[in-house]
Amino acid sequence: MTKNGKMSNYRWVICGMLFAALVINYLDRQVLSLTWKNFIAPEFDWTDADYGLITGVFSVVYAVSMLFAGRVVDKLGTKKGFMWAIGVWSAGACLHAICGILTNGIVTGDWIMSFVGARENILLAKNVSGLSVMITTVSVWLFLGARTILSIGEAGNFPCSIKAVAEYFPKKDRGFATGVFNSGAQIGALIAPFTIPLIAKYYGWEMSFLVIGVLGFVWMGAWVFVYKEPHRNPRVNVAELNYIEQDVAAESDTVAAEPADNKKIGFLRPFAFRQTWAVIFGRFLPDSVWWFLLFWAPAFISEVYGYSTSSLTGMLAIFAIYFISMLSMAGSYLPTFIINRTGVNPYSGRMKAMLIFAFFPLLGVGVMPLGQISLWFSVVIIGIMAAAHQSWSANVYNVVSDMFPKSVVATVTGAAGLASGLGSFMSNYGAGCLFSYAGAVNMHFLGFEGKNAGYMIVFLCASVAYLLSWCIMKILVPKYKLVKL
Repeated sequence: MTKNGKMSNYRWVICGMLFAALVINYLDRQVLSLTWKNFIAPEFDWTDADYGLITGVFSVVYAVSMLFAGRVVDKLGTKKGFMWAIGVWSAGACLHAICGILTNGIVTGDWIMSFVGARENILLAKNVSGLSVMITTVSVWLFLGARTILSIGEAGNFPCSIKAVAEYFPKKDRGFATGVFNSGAQIGALIAPFTIPLIAKYYGWEMSFLVIGVLGFVWMGAWVFVYKEPHRNPRVNVAELNYIEQDVAAESDTVAAEPADNKKIGFLRPFAFRQTWAVIFGRFLPDSVWWFLLFWAPAFISEVYGYSTSSLTGMLAIFAIYFISMLSMAGSYLPTFIINRTGVNPYSGRMKAMLIFAFFPLLGVGVMPLGQISLWFSVVIIGIMAAAHQSWSANVYNVVSDMFPKSVVATVTGAAGLASGLGSFMSNYGAGCLFSYAGAVNMHFLGFEGKNAGYMIVFLCASVAYLLSWCIMKILVPKYKLVKL
């Protein structure tokens, strides 16, 4: 018991750790998107299709890994599961840095063990007949390998985080808690444009991967000492434990309460429920939009407006997008407000809020037309779309913990992650191929030409993704219903 018998608030320390992990996670993801166009592509002669392939494969591996990562996390537990996840993804992030050295050694046979020396040798080798294509091919495959390792580790992040929130927060607070830690995505994205391009510019793109990758290992050292399950944590007093477990009493007579005998649940069992498919469809299209914005926004600003990621305007534009996206902090609290104000069940309150969020991406139809007036119109609209997505995602994650026992929360979250990754592959690889094709044939669409026509098509699709997803979720699960396993 804390001083004066007041309730402790250690759950927010855990939330802070989840926030820090997501900041690092999104810094790791952003390194490639902020360096490929202006630093890596000129060295290896990458095309939009090459980059789209790399980000697309990352998404597919991430998706498949999410499916199994959730199951692994449910078996290992939150503490060990997170240690495994962040250790693997940090190692993968660091491995990107040696892709240049390996490309040079494989192609030229001259194993120069320095970033600068390997880079200079690659530039010389490109003048030799036939080696340029080989350099491109080898470098793409090496980055694919590094991205694969990164994606396998990152797949454990959200299953671990959502499971930790389910363990440390009652249902009515989970949307807000998820919104708080999920804002780490925006913070990571805010920090990235002012750090990563400058590191790449002055110390080489390789160092940008190394510096950010090391942060994950630092986080691991803190997590070992910070995390324990609430009922075993001496920093959680009785009052806070009762607050955390307030839903247990309410559900003690329902079939969906946590099984007392901790019986094993078959891997495919959760897929027999509409609730699982509602979450899957709630992630597929919306996450394809988010991943496109994350991976292509820097290239969009560079290609459409001519500002490199290391220029002041380029950095400010990317910063502004994710600064605006911080509005999601207010959005993530909306379901809690609705639940407390109206007394509706968590699912109903969440769906009402998500319908509101789904209307904001419709502004995406104006990205290209208004962007002809000023870059900043596009930046503001993309920022609002990003904010709407983060508000949406903070709540769609918790639809799982609203209706499923804690023993399968990470498994179902992982299954939804599979849908997210497949959506990301569709948007990233599809966009890369579309942009390459649009530029090659000088495509015309709604008054736009070349790659600009391609961007117009993508933003039109993105604008309706959320409303469509909400309708599918509502059809699958029209009313709140706890799952019986």
